[in-house]
Amino acid sequence: MTTRNSFKFVMLPPQTDTTRQWARRLAEAVPEVRVVVAEDADTASREIVDAEAAFGWLGKELLPKATNLRWLQAPMAAPPAGYFYPELVAHRAVATNFREIYNDTIGAHILAFVLAFARGLHVFIPQQLRREWKKSPLETGDVVHLPEATALIVGVGGIGAEAARLLAAFGVTVLATDARRTAAPDGVAELHRPEALDDLLPRADFVILTVPHTPATEGFFNRARFQRMKRTAFFINVGRGMTTMLDDLVAALQAGEIAGAALDVYEIEPLPTAHPLWTLPNVLLTPHMAGHGPYLDDRRFEIMADNCRAFAAGQPLRNQVDKASWF
Repeated sequence: MTTRNSFKFVMLPPQTDTTRQWARRLAEAVPEVRVVVAEDADTASREIVDAEAAFGWLGKELLPKATNLRWLQAPMAAPPAGYFYPELVAHRAVATNFREIYNDTIGAHILAFVLAFARGLHVFIPQQLRREWKKSPLETGDVVHLPEATALIVGVGGIGAEAARLLAAFGVTVLATDARRTAAPDGVAELHRPEALDDLLPRADFVILTVPHTPATEGFFNRARFQRMKRTAFFINVGRGMTTMLDDLVAALQAGEIAGAALDVYEIEPLPTAHPLWTLPNVLLTPHMAGHGPYLDDRRFEIMADNCRAFAAGQPLRNQVDKASWF
């Protein structure tokens, strides 16, 4: 029989109705956990002292007090820059996150972007708004024949793997890069290390970014990389906005160096109303909502509950993070 140990788990502020509900559910689902909901900074400062585990943002002012902490559950799938700072990276606590909860929703969003470009909707929707009936040429119009197309997924984690499965079902040849995977998931024809990116870009009709924002990926999609793509290729980013230099993307689009772009995430959010991306004719924009869908809070809770059970039993935790790499 597995030995289970009780432990103290602090929910760090700020609190919401959802986090308070999670605390009640955790107490019922995992009897070994003693959940403390810290409603304010003073309570957090007092309660973190003897806590073995915590959920939320652990700031620099609290970290020196967290001498007993061994596990930190991040409140996001990929927390933004600043969540993992040097002192937290050096701390002994294991960090986990909520990755994998968006696989189906963002995978579908990627497919929607690909299909929109493949069938010329970026051309026909503006025509519709102008009440303009104008067909493209039958053979060489605004169509990408997917069984002859190649997609490059940059970062084939859970979201990228789901996108690869969907794309392969349409006959697309999928190439992928990833820093961690050693075996290609279903739908991926070729898996490469991230260092192969520049060599792969000229082969792709769709370049799809799903990578998180890390020290290695910040601003890594720049003008030079857009210039390595086919002039007929489309760029799609559903990962993190800070991976792509928007000024360079605009310049590439205006110079005709790529055929179009679809973005759900941006270097600056919200995207300023005067930004040129709003008016470029070959661009599709959604307001950082590719992950929207049902059951997300339930999925977050299940990861947290599973990790509480594992922590009590001394077992490995789900979604462990390399703190120095932020993911």
